[in-house]
Amino acid sequence: MGPVQIIAVRHGQSQANLAHEQAGDRPLFYEPGDHEVTLTELGRVQAAALGRLLAGMPAAEAPELVWCSPYLRALDTWKTAQHTWGVDPLPVIVDERLRDQEAGEFAHYNLAAIRERFPEELARREVEGAYAFRPPGGESLADVVVRLRDFLADLDGRADGRRVLIVAHDSVVLGLRHVIAGGPDAELAAVLAFAPVLNASVSVWRTGGGRFDLVRFNDVAHLTSG
Repeated sequence: MGPVQIIAVRHGQSQANLAHEQAGDRPLFYEPGDHEVTLTELGRVQAAALGRLLAGMPAAEAPELVWCSPYLRALDTWKTAQHTWGVDPLPVIVDERLRDQEAGEFAHYNLAAIRERFPEELARREVEGAYAFRPPGGESLADVVVRLRDFLADLDGRADGRRVLIVAHDSVVLGLRHVIAGGPDAELAAVLAFAPVLNASVSVWRTGGGRFDLVRFNDVAHLTSG
């Protein structure tokens, strides 16, 4: 049967998100590793808003189990949200398969810097497409989809009949939309049209008629209410 509900959340604004935003079209080298980037003050405010959203859910819709990316910004988002929610700690499973798409040699650079340093790789990306392109030493979005298929298969046994919350990254939320929809890989370009997945956004799927139905996607209404 598997889980009866999946809520997928992107982490709140991170220090790297802010650095990239402030750099704009100027080349940026951002030193911290992807796994150690944490939240900005705005990111913590967004995570608290997520906690208030969870607190306002009917008991029949509130998450019962939590899976989280091992990256600090996701863990901090859940920690802040749970504190604001005020419930007893829920079981949390940290799963490597929920990590962000690995950027390899691109990891410390914004697009402007990549354009300067790796012009031939960007040309290759144009040819291969955003789904199949794998940066040097990194992952393609197709690689992320493969690990998410494996993750969701595990949920069938580990979260049978339960409501699950996933706290992760934009690539994970997009990948989940693709995998849950069940389309062939060639259709992932259609999912990319839903990017960007916003910080602290909420996406919800529920079972109905033997399959998951998408209830809402990339919803940030809770960040502006109250």
